[in-house]
Order: sequence, then C-alpha cells, then structure tokens
Amino acid sequence: MSENAKPESELPKISKPANQALDLSGYYKLEQFTKVTEAELLKLHGMGPKGIRMLKEALQERGLSFAKKPQETK
Repeated sequence: MSENAKPESELPKISKPANQALDLSGYYKLEQFTKVTEAELLKLHGMGPKGIRMLKEALQERGLSFAKKPQETK
C-alpha cells in the first residue's frame, strides 16, 4: 500500500454524500464510531438520519454502539 493510499472501508454503503462525508472525515472502521456521538456525525455535510440508522444497525450487529452524549464540563 502506498503512503497516500486510503484504507479499505468496512462501512455500509449508505448514500454517496454520506459515504463521502465519512471518507473525508477519516471514518473507515465501525469501531471508530464508538468514540463519536450521533449528533457529532449529523454535523457532517451529507450525513442524515438514514445514514445514522444504517450505521447504528451495523454497529448493533457487532455488539457496538455510538458514544453516549458527552458530559458537560465546568
């Protein structure tokens, strides 16, 4: 693999805009989504409720889930 080659994605095919948003943000593995909330992903241009639902289903199949809402810090 060349140093500029991107890793192969294991994410479900959602929509072209959603997959492109995830790709540009560096998401390639389902395990990465355990560190991010649904709300954070919805901020990505091209990501919508359907994409979140499909990712959630893929995560659940592996016994994983999105990160919980971050706790507020004072």
